[in-house]
Amino acid sequence: MSVVEHVREMAAAGLHSNVRLLSGLLLTMSGNNPELFSPSQKYQLLVYHADSLFHDKEYRNAVSKYTMALQQKKALSKTSKVRPSTGNAASTPQSQCLPSEIEVKYKMAECYTMLKQDKDAIAILDGIPSRQRTPKINMMLANLYKKAGQERSSVTSYKEVLRQCPLALDAILGLLSLSVKGAEVASMTINVIQSIPNLDWLSVWIKAYAFVHTGDNTRAINTICSLEKKSLLRDNVDLLGSLADLYFRAGDNKNSILKFEQAQMLDPYLIKGMDVYGYLLAREGRLEDVENLGCRLFNISDQHAEPWVVSGCHSFYSKRYSRALYLGAKAIQLNSNSVQALLLKGAALRNMGRVQEAIIHFREAIRLAPCRLDCYEGLIECYLASNSIREAMVMANNVYKTLGANAQTLTLLATVCLEDPVTQEKAKTLLDKALMQRPDYIKAVVKKAELLSREQKYEDGIALLRNALANQSDCVLHRILGDFLVAVNEYQEAMDQYSIALSLDPNDQKSLEGMQKMEKEESPTDATQEEDVDDMEGSGEEGDLEGSDSEAAQWADQEQWFGMQ
Repeated sequence: MSVVEHVREMAAAGLHSNVRLLSGLLLTMSGNNPELFSPSQKYQLLVYHADSLFHDKEYRNAVSKYTMALQQKKALSKTSKVRPSTGNAASTPQSQCLPSEIEVKYKMAECYTMLKQDKDAIAILDGIPSRQRTPKINMMLANLYKKAGQERSSVTSYKEVLRQCPLALDAILGLLSLSVKGAEVASMTINVIQSIPNLDWLSVWIKAYAFVHTGDNTRAINTICSLEKKSLLRDNVDLLGSLADLYFRAGDNKNSILKFEQAQMLDPYLIKGMDVYGYLLAREGRLEDVENLGCRLFNISDQHAEPWVVSGCHSFYSKRYSRALYLGAKAIQLNSNSVQALLLKGAALRNMGRVQEAIIHFREAIRLAPCRLDCYEGLIECYLASNSIREAMVMANNVYKTLGANAQTLTLLATVCLEDPVTQEKAKTLLDKALMQRPDYIKAVVKKAELLSREQKYEDGIALLRNALANQSDCVLHRILGDFLVAVNEYQEAMDQYSIALSLDPNDQKSLEGMQKMEKEESPTDATQEEDVDDMEGSGEEGDLEGSDSEAAQWADQEQWFGMQ
């Protein structure tokens, strides 16, 4: 057995560090004495050495060695053509042991994707003739084409994957995300469904995710629920995660949290979707739960975007925007397709007054998830923050036409209409339509209450809020009800509502301010004493703000260090 064969055996056994050391030494020997190894042996040593570098995540070095290996293989091929086979039986096994040139190019493409050089990855894979492309090459090409916006080429590559592997479900999702009809995709799997028992659910699965990618959340939820209820697919974590995400998109946060919790109980190591779950918990003021979730996810893996997004949500809702910005940027570094990371960073930038930078992030989120309403909401909030009401109105109208007239799109359009005195009446009509469809939709209730407050129709507002709180409990709704009760001199009940709001979210500053204001009004004789206390508290708050400024500067420095600004 030759020394190269020993290297090959160690590589097959996964002894990468050993391969790296030995192959490095042998390549140096070959450089000093070119006659020491044959061209085919040198090619093998270069490939095995590059593989060991790839395993050590030294991608640039690996690309360099793979390139040298391909050059060596090219020279070897020319030599083989010039010197035809002499019939030596020993040459046949040797040629069979040579690493595949196609596999080398695939590994190079993997290195380029890890280095975020997608154009180079596409170029190296495009150089492989279509007939020689394996399913994994076509799958990588499809994903790269999709990311580059080359939709037609992406569709072709996904279809080629399905032709070779008709049960490649991620390829099916890729086609559906590129607006290929569900019926066309299903037709590509019909033969395998009919030939294998217990696969009748697959056609329903395809139908469900076709609804997902067309933004038909209601039908998608109903179809996935019908799948999830089947005994063979009950308690499937992926289906529960999809349901949770769909409820979130539909604005049903209560059911979304419930499904995420079910999925977590079934799989304690679940990461996918936990960024959305953390965001929902943070919005409800459950910051302790968010912090615990972030710690748990970091213990599972810090190489995914989700733990960083969850921690970023904790910082954002703690009003530590600079830190949230850093964490969001770190998440994007790990996964540039993380919609939740883009939304987190965009929101942090907006709250820090960097609206134009925030707009860029929200637009990218829309490109990646054109059916997610929260992406459009973030962009419209940026337009309103910069007094670009016309742009906000155009965007809201486009969303209304694209995603259809549902409670969410009606409320979003009404939100923009409320900013212009001329369109107040239109806002009222839109909100009435939204509440007719979903009387419990919190955002619509909040905006309708805002409109009634402007018109000083407090009794109508109280009736609206009581009706919305009949079957749910929400901090914002309780706080607004408290404000309305104060306006009609129902002080005791207003105090109760503020207390409930604070029990749901102890960090809700507006509820705290409302309660403190009432306490001052109830005991005017103590006003002077309370002013003294306020002065003392104010000095304490000033100290906290100084601390937060220094913290912001610290995180800003870190952002600059990581190139994240």
